[in-house]
Amino acid sequence: MPRPTDIKIRTESRVLEVLFDDGAHYRLPFEYLRVFSPSAEVKGHGGGEGILQTGKEHVGIAGVEPVGNYALRVRFDDGHDTGLYSWTLLYELGRDQGVNWARYLARCAEARRRE
Repeated sequence: MPRPTDIKIRTESRVLEVLFDDGAHYRLPFEYLRVFSPSAEVKGHGGGEGILQTGKEHVGIAGVEPVGNYALRVRFDDGHDTGLYSWTLLYELGRDQGVNWARYLARCAEARRRE
């Protein structure tokens, strides 16, 4: 699996920019990272889609810290900081961003219809 060679937090554009050693370059919006957090709070404890996270349009990143040589802990300014973003997960989030985001928007629309 590719490993990151450069990671930058772009606070004005609100993206985490990740460059991988295979040449892949992803710009991951803070909101996207927050709603797809790998934490149990978001993923839930069963299978399936996990717990829908809404209202995260303006979330920021308060900081990141490396976890060993395999992941980042991202601290969001809404207090969420329990998900570890492995290099594999960051790569997959970048690679699959279009499909993931479309699925998220569909889930949000469905939740609004049910209200």
